[in-house]
Amino acid sequence: MTKYNSLHQRLRGPIAEALKKDLAISNVHALPRLQKVIVNVGINKTKMDSKEMHEFIADVLKRITGQKPILRGARIAISNFKTRKGLTVGAMVTLRGKRMEEFLDRLISYVLPRIRDFRGLPVKLDGRGNYAIGLRDHTIFPEAPGVEAGKIFGMQIQIATTAGRDDRGRALLKHMGMPFTPERQPSLKLPPSPRELSVAARPRRDGRGTDRPVFDSEVAQTREAGAKSTKSAKQNVDLKPKTGDTAAS
Repeated sequence: MTKYNSLHQRLRGPIAEALKKDLAISNVHALPRLQKVIVNVGINKTKMDSKEMHEFIADVLKRITGQKPILRGARIAISNFKTRKGLTVGAMVTLRGKRMEEFLDRLISYVLPRIRDFRGLPVKLDGRGNYAIGLRDHTIFPEAPGVEAGKIFGMQIQIATTAGRDDRGRALLKHMGMPFTPERQPSLKLPPSPRELSVAARPRRDGRGTDRPVFDSEVAQTREAGAKSTKSAKQNVDLKPKTGDTAAS
């Protein structure tokens, strides 16, 4: 039976070696690394504005992350959203160190594969090497108890790194095993069809009631001749004497 290496061990072993090779960085201290993970839940006033629901969300987050969450209040009052200053609008947990690595290990290993019809995560980062994952259903975590449909809530997981750039942050997450959506292969360019090859000699009606191959060069010559005849006709009209001048002569 093979021994499972945790994310903590892989970050300091094969992942570091792979990042050295991919990013061409020899100094191990200059490699991108994880900084913190923030798990937050937005509390909707219409559906979750009760002390019982607040306690339920805090208990679920505590089971999932292993750390007690903090309930956050609104900083200012917004009348359009019917929000008062100090009203509870969310709960958050900030993970660092080994607890952060254990949470990410569980998330990548068996939480994300439990999502129904999972086809991968988007590869877009925020421009500084940080990544955010949005989940609609908290029950994909095995630690969360089964509840009725009215108590299901979503959450956002923000992964902050020291990469500073998207390519380095994406390389770190990819070697960690983040299931990104596979890149689409460029479509193969098919050879031109016989119809496309014969565009220059496609049959057209030549004005004599017959269908014969009329080449583009012939069409261009015909248009040029028509333009010249029109121009000469205009010149002839200008050269004709006016009726008044003829009578005077």
